[in-house]
Amino acid sequence: MNALLPDGRNVSVQGARVDVALDPVDAEDTVAGSPKQGIAELGLIGDAEIGIWELRGGTVTDTEVDEIFVVLSGGASIELLEVPGSPEESGRVVEVAAGDVMRLVAGTRTRWTVADHIRKVYVAAGSDA
Repeated sequence: MNALLPDGRNVSVQGARVDVALDPVDAEDTVAGSPKQGIAELGLIGDAEIGIWELRGGTVTDTEVDEIFVVLSGGASIELLEVPGSPEESGRVVEVAAGDVMRLVAGTRTRWTVADHIRKVYVAAGSDA
């Protein structure tokens, strides 16, 4: 990992200005538009991965990992398609915008609709969690 915030160093980055290389979203995950997404790896704390994720212009589906995120800029409409252990939450739509904080549970199937863009900093459980 080429982390922007490496272990053992006291450094900062301007999250809204970090360069995030964007690539087209896989066709199987694209619902509408021509969305592009990318990640800038910030580092690790214990087994937790920290990074900046950006999505632009479209609607995509995803299966989430256990994470907490803070929206840095833009916004999205997130539809919870399937929620493990909480079927009553399925179909709920959450609107997030700059400054909002959200928790996503591992295994949740989501549909993200982004008119312009969303950029978030996330803390996600490591693969061994």
